[in-house]
Amino acid sequence: MRWEDLRRSDNVEDRRDGGGGGGGGSLPGGAAGLGIGGMIVVGLISYLTGINPAILLGGYDAATGGSQRRVEQQAPQSRPGERPADQMGDFVAAVLGSTEDAWQKIFQEAGRRYQAPGLVMFQRATRSGCGAAQSAMGPFYCPNDNKVYLDTSFFGEITTRFRGCSGDENACRFAYAYVVAHEVGHHVQNQMGVLQRVQQAQRASGDEAQSNALQVRVELQADCFAGVWAYHTQQRYRFIDENDVRAALQTAAAIGDDMLQRRSQGYVVPDSFTHGSSAQRQRWFTTGLRSGQISSCNTFQAREL
Repeated sequence: MRWEDLRRSDNVEDRRDGGGGGGGGSLPGGAAGLGIGGMIVVGLISYLTGINPAILLGGYDAATGGSQRRVEQQAPQSRPGERPADQMGDFVAAVLGSTEDAWQKIFQEAGRRYQAPGLVMFQRATRSGCGAAQSAMGPFYCPNDNKVYLDTSFFGEITTRFRGCSGDENACRFAYAYVVAHEVGHHVQNQMGVLQRVQQAQRASGDEAQSNALQVRVELQADCFAGVWAYHTQQRYRFIDENDVRAALQTAAAIGDDMLQRRSQGYVVPDSFTHGSSAQRQRWFTTGLRSGQISSCNTFQAREL
């Protein structure tokens, strides 16, 4: 992934220890690669303990309130308008800037205004508009404050354990970018009113299996939106190649609910899926990447996911 030419966003807030340069600020190298690995950790915890992953996981799940436990340790916040100075922070700012450019163009063409989300980089724990934010939750989007929360330690930590990405460093970086773009996809859903409608439907159903099925469609649409971002950014910058796409698809497969369940408990329970199977996540990311159209991402009208 050639990310150096991407525009940096000014909407990154650095709450890592030491501010703009702290917290292990270099990009993982070698066989690195899976920023969304926090979801894997939480998925395993969920299946091992019986705790509903909607309570633990990030993404849209934070819309229901998430954990409201008090966080005693809060990392220092960066000064307003100050970009992270380290390589990891610079990379995240570049990816977020590219999502802003892509979605602003898409919304403008539709006669709408895109309001960019914030992104908070933190270590271990911080606070969000949806309650406690902890590393174990993985990357997530909070619709209450319109911010993505990200502990980038997962980028390097989870790949070696779950092999969510393999290949050279550049290819794995696109896997990281896919993670950020997925969470920004939830912000797009929030602006479109999708999250609110789904939450109302989940509450009205009173059925856990049906609620999970709706959640799967939310997450798969966010995967598709990540593909849409990649399509438009590719048109402008030519920043990825086949190896990058292959790495992102490998990441999508690694975080499928079926893969997580097989690893944690040895069998699959489709009714408990909240993010979709490996094949589904790959399929919808590819759909967005090939079409570049929001209309192709209507998972709620699709008969088969």
